[in-house]
Amino acid sequence: MAHIELRGVTKTFGAARALSDLSLDIADGQFFVLLGETGAGKTTTLRLIAGLEKPTEGRVFIDGQDVTGWGAAERDVALVLQQYSLYPRYTVRQNLEFPLKSPIRPSSPAEIAARVARVAKTLRIEHLLDRKTDRLSGGEMQRVSIGRAIVRTPKVFLMDEPLSALDAKLREALRAELKDLQMNLGETFLFVTHDQVEAMSMGDRIGVLNKGVLVQVGTPHEIYTNPINTFVARAVGSPAMNLMPGAVERGQAVAGSLRLPLEGAESGRPLIFGIRPEDLELGGEGAPARVVDVENHGVEKIVTLQVGAQALRATVPVTLRVVAGDAVGLGWNPGKVVLFDQATGRSLRHGG
Repeated sequence: MAHIELRGVTKTFGAARALSDLSLDIADGQFFVLLGETGAGKTTTLRLIAGLEKPTEGRVFIDGQDVTGWGAAERDVALVLQQYSLYPRYTVRQNLEFPLKSPIRPSSPAEIAARVARVAKTLRIEHLLDRKTDRLSGGEMQRVSIGRAIVRTPKVFLMDEPLSALDAKLREALRAELKDLQMNLGETFLFVTHDQVEAMSMGDRIGVLNKGVLVQVGTPHEIYTNPINTFVARAVGSPAMNLMPGAVERGQAVAGSLRLPLEGAESGRPLIFGIRPEDLELGGEGAPARVVDVENHGVEKIVTLQVGAQALRATVPVTLRVVAGDAVGLGWNPGKVVLFDQATGRSLRHGG
């Protein structure tokens, strides 16, 4: 296991700045997920920890040791990529054996056999050991890639969107398997993804990156219920949080034609009202709204509503009978409303 720390890390490539003053602390044995859009700096962060890149400024520590100047081989980390990085002419067994035959950390034949057998059993690929990797399915190849990483028990596992090339059903299955594997191994995992479902379902803690800046770090619950700004509010949640610019007037949130109760907020200040789709309520004597679209997701429906010029999405029980064109009353749970400063986008709970 390993504790990872980045202190004030900046990375530039010519005139382009990939990371800006990034400080990050990943606890020993933690499953940490770095979430961000393409170009946010996720892979650069991973490569800096792996030793494949050197920071322009700042330091990288593993288990309290400054490894900034160390090469990749000296850091004893395992990297799992989106591309499977397997030797196609080798069998699964030979691919798993390969990391154990490194001249830097050689293992005996008996130890190699024992480790390969243990990893194959853990990942349920025992029946594939003598098959060439070019004859495997995508899910099987990703299991072998993960096996190559864990077979030599490195200090830390670095995973760069390893599930993104798989179909939805297989991604879901491997998410659960990876989380279960990390818990059984008790090792430190850093997993980077652009998929907020992966982040929320797998991470003990999540760091949200935006254009090279670490915006917020917290548990999935903290990130979801208490986003630090409107960027995080949009990045996490499916559907995303509804965001409505407006102001408070006499105990009401006023956003265009929308008027809903909201006590305890400063009147007149320009705000953005944030409310999760599941905290909107349809029916009763709420604000007048019109149903634009209804998506049936089996256990729930996602209803798109028009309230004046404002489009909102609500998550409702599948038993609620509603169709496009219906006029409905719209309400909300005032205790679930998150207030953001309209000028900065920062949550008032975080000093916005």
